[in-house]
Amino acid sequence: MGEPALAVLLELVKEVVKEYKDVISGAENEFEQLNNELKQLKAFLNEEAKKYSKEDGLFKELERQIRDVVYEIEDTIDTCLTKAIEAKAKSKTKNFRKPKFLSSTGFSLAKEVISLRVNKVKPLFDDAKLHFAKMQIADRSPPLQDQRTKLKRDKPIRQHRVVGFDGEEATITGYLMEEKQSLEVIPIIGIPGQGKTTLAWKVYQNDTVFYNFPIRIWVYISQKFNSRDVFLHILKTFAPSTDTSKMEYDDLVQTVRSCLEKDKFLLVLDDVWSVEAWEEIKGVLPINNGKGKVIITSRDMKVGARSATVKPHELKFLDETESWTLLQLEIYGNEEDCPNDLRGIGQHLANKCDGVPLTIIVIGGVLVDQLATSNSIMVARNKWLAMAENLSSALENEQPITEVVAVSYMRLPNDLRDCFVYIGVFPEDYEIPVRLLSGLWIAEGFIHPKEGKSLEQIAEENVDDLICRNLLKVEKTNHMGKVKTCRVHDMIRAFCISKSKEERFFQQIKLNKETRLLDPPVSEVEKLHRLCFQSDLSMFLSENPSGAHVRSFLCFYEQSVEVEEKHLNVIPDGFPKLRILESKSVKFPQFPGKVPKLIHLRYLTLHIDNLETLPKPISQLWNLQALVVETKSRLITMEANMWKMIWLRHVKTKAAIKLGSNWEGEAGQNLQTLERLSPESCTVSFYKRAKNLKTLGISGNLANLFGKKFLEELHHLEKLKLVNNVTFEATSEDALRLPQLNCFPPYLKRLTLMKTSLDWQYMSTLAMITSLEVLKLKDNAFVGVSWNAGYNFPNLQLLVIENTDLVLWDALPDSFPSLRVVVLKSCESLIEIPQCVGKHLEKLAIERLRKTAVESARKIRDAKDGKPQGKFAVPFVFKQCPVCENM
Repeated sequence: MGEPALAVLLELVKEVVKEYKDVISGAENEFEQLNNELKQLKAFLNEEAKKYSKEDGLFKELERQIRDVVYEIEDTIDTCLTKAIEAKAKSKTKNFRKPKFLSSTGFSLAKEVISLRVNKVKPLFDDAKLHFAKMQIADRSPPLQDQRTKLKRDKPIRQHRVVGFDGEEATITGYLMEEKQSLEVIPIIGIPGQGKTTLAWKVYQNDTVFYNFPIRIWVYISQKFNSRDVFLHILKTFAPSTDTSKMEYDDLVQTVRSCLEKDKFLLVLDDVWSVEAWEEIKGVLPINNGKGKVIITSRDMKVGARSATVKPHELKFLDETESWTLLQLEIYGNEEDCPNDLRGIGQHLANKCDGVPLTIIVIGGVLVDQLATSNSIMVARNKWLAMAENLSSALENEQPITEVVAVSYMRLPNDLRDCFVYIGVFPEDYEIPVRLLSGLWIAEGFIHPKEGKSLEQIAEENVDDLICRNLLKVEKTNHMGKVKTCRVHDMIRAFCISKSKEERFFQQIKLNKETRLLDPPVSEVEKLHRLCFQSDLSMFLSENPSGAHVRSFLCFYEQSVEVEEKHLNVIPDGFPKLRILESKSVKFPQFPGKVPKLIHLRYLTLHIDNLETLPKPISQLWNLQALVVETKSRLITMEANMWKMIWLRHVKTKAAIKLGSNWEGEAGQNLQTLERLSPESCTVSFYKRAKNLKTLGISGNLANLFGKKFLEELHHLEKLKLVNNVTFEATSEDALRLPQLNCFPPYLKRLTLMKTSLDWQYMSTLAMITSLEVLKLKDNAFVGVSWNAGYNFPNLQLLVIENTDLVLWDALPDSFPSLRVVVLKSCESLIEIPQCVGKHLEKLAIERLRKTAVESARKIRDAKDGKPQGKFAVPFVFKQCPVCENM
């Protein structure tokens, strides 16, 4: 409890002690003691949290206190850094590097830190001890395992008004009826409230199953898993009178295994939470008993993958018809009584529940109450319309929703909890880019370093973890199957918002449609930490808000909103301690001149259509980690000195950036991403500075680049994009010639070429980049009638060719030994796809190809479809556009 907030603070203190030694000169010992005391507090809380339910009121109150103290300490540290910057500004020493606290400032950092320890941390530690003492004396909370087990067993399994499971019941029953040589394990995987237990119970009670399995055992697996309890429960089915009180564990395991080896049985393990629990249970299961069947229900995809002997059964969501049927049953008890005036909005509400039965059931209960308190159908209809506009708000305080998602939340590791709750900052039904989510997590301080991994890798692993736990759902993937965007179900988002209110984690700023006033009012912003905007921003800015404690200003709009010029500097003036300004969906008429005052900014996104320069004062943002610029401009001049921005890791924009040539400073080694750079800026001095770049894009006249050696200094570069943007029509004399192999980075994995009009003969050079895994050729990257791939791309896994005049493509059987995915778009002259590329192919996508090429693609598909698929085999994916499909 409170550990995530403390972990963020500890990382901040650690960073200050390590990186700002001259800034904290004279206060080193106080910071070290602060660090040690915070560690002790964190360890104490972690140990005590194991003994009690975290849903206890005292626990929640203590969590809120911890966050408040953490915020205050962060504010104090930031104030210290601000004063250091002010001291630096006053100093006229030319070789002044990092600011020191000078006595003339009248500010004592040591005294400030001592005050924090004495007045904040120590009282918090004392309060925590007092809270736990009260809980122990009052015996407020039973042991966690007993409490959870009791809650679960008291909750009945839904057996009536079940909709949409008939087909799935038949599928699972079909698996059970199949004769096998060995034990079969069938996992049912789904999100909270989707009906996993309901489906398993329907199968368990199915007449055919009842007849064919004389021994049926249903075991609920509690979160605080105890394998002995599970094995005793199984044994009681076979030998109810056996005295097991003195039975040793090993004897119990052997006895249960012996019982299961003899007979035909169905064992249902409901709510398996972890792979570790499955591995323990697996030890008693008779693998060679083909008459035995095991059904597992779980929210965790990892459990399904580890346990399955067949492909895990991912529970389907209800379709629109099933959703509407279930909602009518919940409201009226049948499908006939809904008035015509409510049918349209009722169907709309049902559809917004995303096919999740629990959400539909809960909403049904709310709608029943609204009908009962409405004196006319039209009044009820207006209430239903209001609910449809913000379903998450309607679900926030509904106990069934809170309880079912809270169980998943409690299972999360401490360092993943804030990441999960943070998902609530995004609007309802918002498609969340994984790169955006990861970047925000990092800037917020939720991602802690791990040896051998970048922060970005850790953040992406957290996204994958939440997906595996069915708390996020995949929306879009790239060609290689990596998640690009995701969504969150409304009921899960509702829990995140509810949890945020409880912990004062973030606050949505909304316009109350009845009063036409902001909620909460601007006067309360001062107390808040993170602000989320999804409605009227202009009204908020017009009231000149201020908030000394606000750290994150997050704007997410479906369509861009424009900021009036008079409000250009309201945000930097009113929120001086901002760390995050996410405003990609907010158009500024020009660069907000006071943004450079926000020296604590770590993450900055700006949308300025006609931006021509990034002004020099941006260099003052020396804490900035990520700069994202949305613009229509093709070229931006970077007047700001990036070599003074020591923490800058990512610069992302679609405009080519022209860098200054006479910059001085110490930074550059942390720079990992520079999405667009002008060829003129690709100098030896730049490469030596930014030698740790992992992602680089170059856009402009590549003739200025290809004529010389380049990029070989970038030993860490993995992803390179080259776009030949020229404003004149090239002649044959201007044709680009691909540089020699030694001009490319030695460990390049991903290469994109656009508009380069290279001759296909240069593909032999690319084939020699043995590390290359992804190659994308777009907009006439290569031109010419014929490509004879008589060479080997040893590690190429993805090949994309878009918009080319290629006619003949020849290849050898061993030209593409690792190729998994081929994407061909607008290759309308191509006669045929070489059949040999399909040898290891897992996916083939075609769009706007001629008939003969489509037929060759279908031959590859037919050859792949004929191969047997095992448990872990990847099914072949064939995608074709409607035009190709009708050929």
